Amino acid sequence: MDVTPLIRDGQQIIQSYAAGAFRISGISYDGAVIVSPNSTVLWEGVTDFSQLTFESFAPLIERAEEIDVLLLGAGGKMAFLDPALKNKLSMAGLPIDIMDTGAACRTYNVLMAEGRRVVAAMLPFQ
Repeated sequence: MDVTPLIRDGQQIIQSYAAGAFRISGISYDGAVIVSPNSTVLWEGVTDFSQLTFESFAPLIERAEEIDVLLLGAGGKMAFLDPALKNKLSMAGLPIDIMDTGAACRTYNVLMAEGRRVVAAMLPFQ
């Protein structure tokens, strides 16, 4: 029995991740990325979880109405956003699920395969 999820042509699937890099739909990316079912872009100006600000999320806030689930990959281990920042993002339409980057990659692939409007903003392992 084939249990491989059905992925439509052109959808972005995270194939692998390692220290500093991601492989998404056959293309390698160095550094932080934002992945949605239809595109992958570098997360410009983002290098460290502790430096995240409201402005770091500007590319996502602009698209908040298109996002049902935002996964934030914190790097090699779980971390927490400042509660005030998390609340401000929620008020801007971006409720965030934070997890380590490996878990964010796996969760993104499952939700994307289910047809959910998911986006993963991920920092690489340091």
